[in-house]
Amino acid sequence: MKAISRKNNNIYLIVSIAIILLSHFVTFPGWSQDNTTILLTFLGTLILWITTDIVWPSMLCLLSLAMIPAVGFKTALAYSLGNETFAFLLFTFMCTYEVSQTSFVHRVALSMVTSRLARQGVWQMAIVFLATVLLMGLFISPTVLFFIFYPILQEIFGILQLKKGDKFAVMLMTGLVFACNISSGMTPIGHAFPVLAMNIYNQMSNVPITYPQYMGMAVPIGFLLFILMMLIFRFIMNPNIPKFDGISKQDFKNKDSGNLNVRELSILIIFAIVVLLWIVPSLLGNIFPKFSLNMSNYGNAMPPLLGVVLMSIIRIDKKPLMNITEALTKGVSWPSLVMSFATLLIGSCMTDKNIGFIKQSSQFITPMIHGLKSWSLILIFIIIALICSNLMSHLVTSQLVPSLAIPIALASGGAINAGAIVAVIGLAASIGSASPSSMPFTAVAVSTGWADTKNLMKYGIIFTLGIAIILYFLAYPLAKLIIS
Repeated sequence: MKAISRKNNNIYLIVSIAIILLSHFVTFPGWSQDNTTILLTFLGTLILWITTDIVWPSMLCLLSLAMIPAVGFKTALAYSLGNETFAFLLFTFMCTYEVSQTSFVHRVALSMVTSRLARQGVWQMAIVFLATVLLMGLFISPTVLFFIFYPILQEIFGILQLKKGDKFAVMLMTGLVFACNISSGMTPIGHAFPVLAMNIYNQMSNVPITYPQYMGMAVPIGFLLFILMMLIFRFIMNPNIPKFDGISKQDFKNKDSGNLNVRELSILIIFAIVVLLWIVPSLLGNIFPKFSLNMSNYGNAMPPLLGVVLMSIIRIDKKPLMNITEALTKGVSWPSLVMSFATLLIGSCMTDKNIGFIKQSSQFITPMIHGLKSWSLILIFIIIALICSNLMSHLVTSQLVPSLAIPIALASGGAINAGAIVAVIGLAASIGSASPSSMPFTAVAVSTGWADTKNLMKYGIIFTLGIAIILYFLAYPLAKLIIS
């Protein structure tokens, strides 16, 4: 079996590299050379991510896209290594590493697994953890949310004595990724993807979709998707159950004794400031508009950078709160950062107006679906949005699919409710989780070893099929009732 597996991997390797090399010499009919290269490089890299490794294929992707004349090496490096999200991930890794070294993370994990509901069984504990992620994610960026809960999940792995490769651990890490993405589609508060779709609709129709209208559809549907996720985990993934007789705090008395010391408390206060700077702009925008606007203009990378600086400057017992060298070597997941710069570069190339990938993709797809009946068009838009959000970045999906759907919906004479389909697309664009290229933190989850690309793809596809059914039969009719 190992020989067969190795042979298959070699086939995937040869085919993928051939696709990436040929992308610079072949052109699809009606497509520019640049956009053909972007699409085929993405395809070849995605196959390598799933079948071989995540690090060197990401570097190959960077090399291939940098050789596109319209991109070039300087722009490619600016889009990837120089991207704000790359800096955000780097500084956030460093901050969360210091937080993970305190006893606070253990206390939070312990409170979850020892709550009255969680003590009833390991499945109840998993539901408590993932539901907490979902609820907090209603107003927190999904990437920020992931990094808040990742160290807590690591501690839960330790409490349950799980090892990498254990299916229950895979389920919890996959669930963390899924829950972060579901929550990001449930509200526009602090979530860019629904807002992008809504803004495109506003620009094209001069009719806004309000936040209450969007949330009236997305919040109940999001809770349904969470239930669907847990059913898939319980009855399809059906992992082996770790030994769990109900954990009490007394079982971990030695680890949970005493109060936080001054050093730990200082780290937690600084990290709390970082989190507040992430979420305050969206929560207090109407109350303190100028302050919120200024904070938003700084971007997501500023708060963790501030945290790194403060932890490095402040000294307790003659030692800084953060040892920069240790945080960089032990706290930063460099494989995930390497993969993230490839996904960021792919997304940036696809959304670059000078290259015109989105425009050309729309022109390619529109004639194929023009003239179809309204019910089939609605289903097609939902399927395209889900496929794109699972394989490409959510940013690309939230711009590409509404740009394709809105003109057709507006021209349908009311057969398709344009506002309703855009709201559903905004939700669909936010929840794809099947591949590492969908979101940077999905790549991080894979690189940790607690999840892998094959399981993520397998259960992501199963989840997506269920999502498509719910969005078509429930989400669109509900949105149609709310959005006139």
